[in-house]
Amino acid sequence: MLAEARGPDPLGSGAPWKSSTARKDAKRQRGGKHQRQASSQRSCILGLEMNPELVWEDWDLQKEFTKTLVLKNVHSKLQKLHVRPPVSKFFTTLIPQMIVLSPGTSLSVPITFRPLQRCEYEDSIEFQGKDGSFQVCLRATIPCHALELPDSVLMPLCAVQHSSHTTFLLRNVSKLQTCFKWECTAPFQLSPEQGLLMPGKECHITVVFRPQEALVYQQQAYCRFGEEEDKAESHCAVLLQGLAKYPCLQLRNPGTKDDKEQCGPVLHFGSVAVGQSLQKYFEIFNPSPVTASFSLSRLSNGVPLLGSEFSCDVTRGKVAPGGSLWATVTFTPSVVDTVSVEYISLKCRGALNETLLKLTGNCEGPKVSLSSSVMDFGCVEEGGAVVQTVELVNSSPVDAIYQWDLDCSGHSVFSIQPASGTVRPHSHTTLKAIYRPTQSIAHHRRVACLILHRAPMFLDLIGTCHSELQKPAILKPEHLVLYKLHWYRRQDPKDTLSAMKQDHNVHLDQQGVLCSLEEQSHQRPDSAGVVATTPMQEYYQSCLGCMDPISSSSILSSSHVSVVPSELLFNHKMSSSVNTSPMSSQSVSITNHTRGKLSLVWTAAQDSPFSVFPSSCDLTPLKSTSFRVTYDPKQLNTLHTAQLECFASYNDNDHIQEPLLCPPWCVTVRAIGHSFQPGKEHFIPCCSLKPPRVVFPPLSVLSYRTVLLQNCGDLPLTFCLDHSSNPALAESVSVVPTCGLIQPGNHQILTLRTTPTEDNPKQGFSLHLQLNAAKHTKELTVVSVVEKLCVSLEGDGNLFFHPTAVGSRTQRSHHIRNISGLPLRFQWSIPEPEQELISVEPDAGELHPNESSVQIWSFSPLAEETYTLKPTLTFWPIQTPGCNKSQFTLKVVGMGSKGFIEAEKAVLDVGEILVGSCRSIEVPLVNNSPCPVSFCLSVQQILLDEEPINDTETVPSALQLDCERGTIASHSTMLLRSTVRPHRRAQYLWTISYQTLNASGSVSSFPQAVCEVRAEGVFPNLRVIDACGGGSVGKLSKVHLWKLFSLDSLNEHLLSNPSPGELTYRTPTRHSLRSCPSILTRAMLDFNFSAAPLNSDPSTFVLMFHNPGSIPVDWSFLFPEDQQIELEYWAETGEFSSTDLYQMKVQDNRLFSISPRSGTLLPGQQRAVHFSYSHDFAGTDRFPVVFKLSFGREILLNFQGVTVDRDKSYLHFASKRHIFTSVAIGDCTPPKQVYELYNGGAVQVHYEVDTAVLSRLQEGDFNHPVLRCLNPEGEVLPGKTATLEWIFSPLEAKMYHMDIPIHVQGGDSTLVRFEGCGLNSPVLDSKSPRNCSDTKATEPCVQRQPFPGQVVFLSEDSVSLGDIPVCSTFSRILFLTNVSHTDTVHYTWDKSHQQVVQIHPERGSLCAGESALSVLTFTSTDYPTCYQLDVICQVIQEAALTRYHDALQRWEEEKKRQQEEFTITDKNLTESQRVLIDEELVAAPVRKGPPLRKYKTLPPISASGRCETVGTICTKVTRAERRAQREAAKVWRRPEPPQPALLHLGVTAHSHGLLEYLTHSPDQFNKHYSDILDDPAFPQSLIVSASKPITYRLQETAPSHCSSFPSSLPPPRCPTSSHPEPQLQLLLSGTVAGQREQHNTVDSERTAGCSGNTAHAEHVPADMSEDVLLNTLQNLMMEAVRGELVLTAHPCTVILPPVSTR
Repeated sequence: MLAEARGPDPLGSGAPWKSSTARKDAKRQRGGKHQRQASSQRSCILGLEMNPELVWEDWDLQKEFTKTLVLKNVHSKLQKLHVRPPVSKFFTTLIPQMIVLSPGTSLSVPITFRPLQRCEYEDSIEFQGKDGSFQVCLRATIPCHALELPDSVLMPLCAVQHSSHTTFLLRNVSKLQTCFKWECTAPFQLSPEQGLLMPGKECHITVVFRPQEALVYQQQAYCRFGEEEDKAESHCAVLLQGLAKYPCLQLRNPGTKDDKEQCGPVLHFGSVAVGQSLQKYFEIFNPSPVTASFSLSRLSNGVPLLGSEFSCDVTRGKVAPGGSLWATVTFTPSVVDTVSVEYISLKCRGALNETLLKLTGNCEGPKVSLSSSVMDFGCVEEGGAVVQTVELVNSSPVDAIYQWDLDCSGHSVFSIQPASGTVRPHSHTTLKAIYRPTQSIAHHRRVACLILHRAPMFLDLIGTCHSELQKPAILKPEHLVLYKLHWYRRQDPKDTLSAMKQDHNVHLDQQGVLCSLEEQSHQRPDSAGVVATTPMQEYYQSCLGCMDPISSSSILSSSHVSVVPSELLFNHKMSSSVNTSPMSSQSVSITNHTRGKLSLVWTAAQDSPFSVFPSSCDLTPLKSTSFRVTYDPKQLNTLHTAQLECFASYNDNDHIQEPLLCPPWCVTVRAIGHSFQPGKEHFIPCCSLKPPRVVFPPLSVLSYRTVLLQNCGDLPLTFCLDHSSNPALAESVSVVPTCGLIQPGNHQILTLRTTPTEDNPKQGFSLHLQLNAAKHTKELTVVSVVEKLCVSLEGDGNLFFHPTAVGSRTQRSHHIRNISGLPLRFQWSIPEPEQELISVEPDAGELHPNESSVQIWSFSPLAEETYTLKPTLTFWPIQTPGCNKSQFTLKVVGMGSKGFIEAEKAVLDVGEILVGSCRSIEVPLVNNSPCPVSFCLSVQQILLDEEPINDTETVPSALQLDCERGTIASHSTMLLRSTVRPHRRAQYLWTISYQTLNASGSVSSFPQAVCEVRAEGVFPNLRVIDACGGGSVGKLSKVHLWKLFSLDSLNEHLLSNPSPGELTYRTPTRHSLRSCPSILTRAMLDFNFSAAPLNSDPSTFVLMFHNPGSIPVDWSFLFPEDQQIELEYWAETGEFSSTDLYQMKVQDNRLFSISPRSGTLLPGQQRAVHFSYSHDFAGTDRFPVVFKLSFGREILLNFQGVTVDRDKSYLHFASKRHIFTSVAIGDCTPPKQVYELYNGGAVQVHYEVDTAVLSRLQEGDFNHPVLRCLNPEGEVLPGKTATLEWIFSPLEAKMYHMDIPIHVQGGDSTLVRFEGCGLNSPVLDSKSPRNCSDTKATEPCVQRQPFPGQVVFLSEDSVSLGDIPVCSTFSRILFLTNVSHTDTVHYTWDKSHQQVVQIHPERGSLCAGESALSVLTFTSTDYPTCYQLDVICQVIQEAALTRYHDALQRWEEEKKRQQEEFTITDKNLTESQRVLIDEELVAAPVRKGPPLRKYKTLPPISASGRCETVGTICTKVTRAERRAQREAAKVWRRPEPPQPALLHLGVTAHSHGLLEYLTHSPDQFNKHYSDILDDPAFPQSLIVSASKPITYRLQETAPSHCSSFPSSLPPPRCPTSSHPEPQLQLLLSGTVAGQREQHNTVDSERTAGCSGNTAHAEHVPADMSEDVLLNTLQNLMMEAVRGELVLTAHPCTVILPPVSTR
């Protein structure tokens, strides 16, 4: 698009040149620019090359500007041009009026432009040549602002609340600098909004599209441009188009769904080892067509995934349409035996929904066990050593880090190697334990094995050392059992030894161990009456002893021996509770808490820098003693540590009996020191602390945690807890051990204990570990704060139910979430009165921190009222069952109401349904009540036949409901899908009723009717509505065709119900091993194809099938080959039967054919089916064909056809049973009736009725002629029909059966049964003649649809006059219609029944689409007769006649030429001349023998068709056939006239005598004969007419005519009967003698006029009036047929003008 700003108008509006008008908003397409560019391009016109236009752009006023126009002759001839110069004064040139250009030469024409005003100018210069003229445009333009931009800009598809952008080019196509500014509103934004464009420059404009709704946006963006000071003078616009859609993101492949959530995806991590990480992935898929931006955040506070055990590598991003993005979630648990739950919220900007992804995982810690809990080293000699092994087994998939709390460097008599390490998952480590005693005493030490993230395990080490001088009692494991039992019972062993001896509950077990009966029953030493202690408590007690503030206050803390202090630091300068001294020795104190005297012995280690003095002593009961520990390092600038152990035992242990031996106790002192000189730099530590942040459960209970301090360097490392930073907080956490030394590559497991409080800081506090007694420290963060349990309820603690039907139940989901850091257990409590109204599932459960749970609440109102209920939620921590309980109250509001449902339609009529099939229907059920309704449906079926039959118990319901139970929401509609499957042909009525359901699902109301459903079960129906014949049976009447094919019986069968056997195979299928299987129905009919001579035209029948029902019908004609199952060759055994061979012959030669053999007829549709029988073999052919309607009738049709030898006499009987019209007994003039004989052969047949049978019949009936044949013998021409005339005169009112032979001369005799019924009294009705089935016109009266190839059809195919009097005349109007759109046809009526029936005109022609009127006049004879006439109309197309005449003319010309010319030439040429054959048949002989022809007919050349027949051996044309084809090509036969198409008109009537007719039908008689003497106007008309002059005189006509009747009417005749008996002379116009004489005179005059061509009587006004009236009626009917007159239109009222007074 090009936008310009134009200048003002030129001077003078009447200037002869064209100028541009000023437009502010001028737009011009890009073509304008192309025209300016085209001025520099040359074009060629009429052989001249030049510029098509000259443009002046840079010009000023009061100056001249000249441009040169160059003309070049590129033609090969001389060019002479007349020049018309420019017409305006602004463009001038000096070119002459005539110029001459030679080939290849050029001419330069200077043109000068002189402007007077600053405007646009336009003119032209014209050149006129011999071949035409052309113009060169001259234009002068002024510079103006012009911008080029597109007409519209289509934005990329964009998501709601997103943005998309595109760019387009804005170009300044003028020679002026142009300022522009955009005006645009949301959701579009253009950038830059304004700017300045230099001439010829361009810039990119960016369009940003930010939609806020999913709509189609179309908006004009206006650009104002111009000079700096007049920007608003010109503007242009661009159409911005954008489409916005809602974005949508889906989470795919995340895993299974959560049972608690019941919705939403879940990402399960399973069990993950503590400290380890596991990654899982989920896919963010974008199914929408727009790019979607998203963000991932935690559900709790909406912050990105930071600071959680779950971490995601994606926090925000974009997903392209149809694309996906994979996000990685990493789970790193830190607390053993906890379940972590997190929710990720997927938020997409502009989307309508938000998706939650649940993350869940378990933290799994190590599971370690010892192969033995006690190691008994037995008795060892002093200075000896014993080694045993123990296995440390890890049964978990997690690495187990362990450490023995034992000094294995020689300061203990026991040592375990390795003392620390890692046990791999599902493996074990074999440890070596060494007992190396140094003094002759019994040793027992309970050593703790520390496990990271687990409670410690304990191993009891016992052994006894003997020397030569001292041999103490040997300590055994059973002594430990006895000791533990009484120690837990808080009894002093020393004081109770004697009591234990007297205790009958104590005895020695099988191992000799003293135990109680109670303990033996439980197999535990600490079972009954014993307060259990945890391994962590025991470990802390063993490490801290009486220095532990928690253990000292406990009843379990009283140990037998204690040492103070338990840790010694040498040369560590720090302010702590641990004793420090610059001296190299410190003292420790040991206290005896027992009532016995103890012996204390310290274990001495060789070459140890630590020593104890004294090394042994005795300690009296409840006393203390001090020892001096000296640190004397042998090496400077190094680190030392030792765990000094002291064993305390009773002095009198040696005198105690062995079963009562008390094991010794062991106390330890941990000592560390360094020998670094002052000023000497200590070792630089390299260590790690895992985890660096310890979080205790936010519960006010004693809790433990473990930390791993790893020495990652190559030098030893010492650590010491520093409490100086925050003594109060630091002292609230107890760390064991507080000091120690870690060798390179080893580790130390630190155990922390605390009780969280509410006062502790939520972010935690720090503990500092001093490393290597220097300024190096390691910080450990401890979070130990108590949190209150908190649970959030959805809806702020309110739950509302929508109105609920009384007695039913409504469910709603409700979320609760644990937003505290503790796992909790919850329980819902509902007051007992409210438990009948509401319930919840689940009512109890567990919730991990941050986890949500969905409860399903159910509300069941009992009355129509509003309920407010308040159930209570109670929850408490899982660690403290029954303590710290909290409660929330949920407010539940619900309302009970009444519900009902109804149907949109009270009655639903489904219509007709095929029996055996099914149809799905939908019944809309509407709930207009305020509450949902739960219902149960039932169906009651009634069959509406002659009387309503309730057959629900005997017949299953034909209406099946897809869902019998359901719930419909309030004010909504539910489509009840049902299936109708009728089982029989009947009218079905179903009543659908409903009953409401209560909460338990049982019925709570009486049935209430919803609607009625009606349907009709039908079978497929077909009926034959018309039939026509062709070929050899083309001249047979429709009545005859109807009888041959038994069409009445066929229609009766087709419209009847099929039997269950017929429905065995509902559709046509192969279901038999035989070629002619027995069908499953008894319906069998004969299709008689009549008879014809050998090699005559096939007998063709065309039946018009009509579907009168409302369902499509699939039909098929099954030949035997269509019903037989095809078998493999090996399965066909034996020879074919004669029937099989005969059927193979019929099928292979295609004697019977049907086209089409199958099809489908829609409701109301018609289809013509062709049946053909070929007369190729003489004899009678029979062929079984099954006519099958899918889901309907199955009828066996026996095709029968007769082919007669050409020299044989043969009469074909359509039926060998004929029923006469019933006749009243006593009738003096019984009617004459007919029976037809058809000659199906090629020779004339002489027949003779056996009258002897009639004579015997007459003798048996009192010599009364019951049956007489009026023409008992006669001749029947080939292909013609003869009529036997009979008079049936019954003597009694009964049914007569008469078998009468009919003999054929030279042929076979046939016995025909004639039947007739005698009636007591006749009942006449002209509307319904007394005809039996054999004479009844059952064929259709009106042809609704033409047959294939039929060009002309009649308005009526049959005319039934009913009961009429004798000698009466009737007229009927018929119409012949040409349905062709192109062909003209000629028609001729047959005159075979001219005595009774006359049709006028007898012949005529019809143009394409034209209709012609024909008048049928029927005149009954003077004797009562049953008429059944077949009037034939022959129709020939004019085009076929033209082709025939042209061919005949050429043939005759060739014949004449051959007769008149001859050529003398060689033999070869004479042979090439074509032979003319004139096949005119001679007269057919009366007797036997074939017809004689002048020439012998050549064999038919039709073998190719036979080659395609199944079973024929012929595969190629034989030599004889090829020779015959060459001979036939040399023969030119005489053209035969085209065969006319035959239209059959059936005329039926039954004439009665006048007296009988008057007696039985007086009302009908008056319609035919009126007594005109009773009319007073008649005598007066005679007087008036006699005095009037003659108004009309008949003119003499041509001799061939005997009257002057109008051309449209035939002359009336009164035929006389050939019956020998005298008949009454009846009059046509009256019953009075005078009238009879008058009309007889008129008739005689007519007869005289006809015979002698004399003048007719002069007084003929009555006949003329009749003719005029008849012609008038005919003209009206023709106008109605042509559409010119509407007979049913309302008559118009004509208002006459007022009568003038003058």
